[in-house]
Amino acid sequence: MTIRVVLVDDQTLVRTGFRMILDETEDIEVVGEAADGAGALDVIRRYRPDVVLMDVRMPGLDGIEATRRLRAGGTSVPRVIILTTFDLDEYVFAGLRAGASGFLLKDTLAADLIAAVRVVAGGESVAAPSVTRRLIAHFLHSAPPAPRRADRLDVLTAREREVLTLITGGLTNTEIASALHLSEGTVKTHVGRILAKLGLRDRVQAVILGYESGLATASG
Repeated sequence: MTIRVVLVDDQTLVRTGFRMILDETEDIEVVGEAADGAGALDVIRRYRPDVVLMDVRMPGLDGIEATRRLRAGGTSVPRVIILTTFDLDEYVFAGLRAGASGFLLKDTLAADLIAAVRVVAGGESVAAPSVTRRLIAHFLHSAPPAPRRADRLDVLTAREREVLTLITGGLTNTEIASALHLSEGTVKTHVGRILAKLGLRDRVQAVILGYESGLATASG
């Protein structure tokens, strides 16, 4: 199965570089490009890609709003990877909250770019848990206090809440399995149920909700 990708960046050189890398693979095809958010929405509607590589700082409609509009369009929408120059970036955090499935640095290695596209196309998120946690913690702690959303967690069992707390703490499935003396398969099942019950797309969204619900304090 070929993964269809759209590239969105106001720098032609960035789009050209990424296209050259992705076009060398057998299972990834760049089907369209855009230089801003408005153009991206048009191209995405036309070509219906699986993954969008989205710059956030662009003239006119930026990548954050474009991502938000995409995610509001329903369930059959592409997954978005935010492109950024710095990992600890308020734009990256805003993009994750808008519904992106992770982020990549623009100077990422070719192998990492290809792997990221494949991972996101498969339904996972892209970003090391520790980096995601640091990013979200930085901007949630520096922003005005938001209402806690702990009541949303009432649908979870005690074990699922425990797993979500560890996800919020930046632990991988392997680390969670070790901490709770479970198999990795069992942890994966718990994670899947957590995402389904809370209507979340991936672990990135789970970490954000965990922070907003006050689980970060419990996880250290």
